[in-house]
Amino acid sequence: MITPDNRYRPCVGVTLINAEGLVFIGHRKAKGTFDQTTEPYLWQMPQGGIDAGETPYEAALRELQEETNVASVEFLAEAPLWLSYDLPPEANKRWSGKYIGQTQRWFALRFVGSESEIDIHAPGGGKHKPEFDDWRWEKLSRLPDLIVPFKRQVYLDVVEAFRPFAAA
Repeated sequence: MITPDNRYRPCVGVTLINAEGLVFIGHRKAKGTFDQTTEPYLWQMPQGGIDAGETPYEAALRELQEETNVASVEFLAEAPLWLSYDLPPEANKRWSGKYIGQTQRWFALRFVGSESEIDIHAPGGGKHKPEFDDWRWEKLSRLPDLIVPFKRQVYLDVVEAFRPFAAA
């Protein structure tokens, strides 16, 4: 996977939009002692790394299913640019300094399934470790106020890119 800057871990993000124009957000589970994030900044959209041999879109579909169990989606759009953020030093311990942050391709997907498909506690039939301990639908415009501050600019860019799709 070629990304703009190999100091950043290549990742994807998913803006999952329901029929009412609201976006899925999950309440992150704590990631260990280095994770010092507190309310209200524990909410985020599904995201994750790109595996070897995967396209960003394939990774987005896989990550969405691994974190939410959702597979019933329709493609809406791909953000035109890689969006990057730097990790604060206390969070960078997770990758032992290999990366200074993450660079992400974001996708807007329409959720076309039933809410009963969403399972954050045993995603993928229990094959994947839960990333979230709660979830809800939220207005796209509110998301930058709910994410950890070091990811805020990425979320502002995602809001701008996908605003037309977040209308009922």
